Amino acid sequence: MEYVYSALILNEAGEEINEENITAVLEAAGVDVEQSRVKALVAALEDVDIEEAIETAAAAPAAAGGAAGGAGGSDDSDDEDDSDEADEAEAAEEEEEDEDDEAGGEGLGELFG
Repeated sequence: MEYVYSALILNEAGEEINEENITAVLEAAGVDVEQSRVKALVAALEDVDIEEAIETAAAAPAAAGGAAGGAGGSDDSDDEDDSDEADEAEAAEEEEEDEDDEAGGEGLGELFG
């Protein structure tokens, strides 16, 4: 995780995310740097918009919580309707995740996930 954190720190500071800068951040934090991991991270982040990835990740827990909350039963007589809506929401989320996976392909998840 410290490798990803170093990239996030560099992004927040407005610095270029490259091998030299990531290595410098990691060494400053006292991490024994593995250059192969640094190279892999830089390569994986080459076409990634970090700000967009952060926004997407921040929105994901809210979406998951909404679907989980909707799946819980209530004492109303229309429980079946609620269940159908929750199933539809879950199916839509899964389809969206599949599209994101196909579009992203070479992101952080592929490298460290």
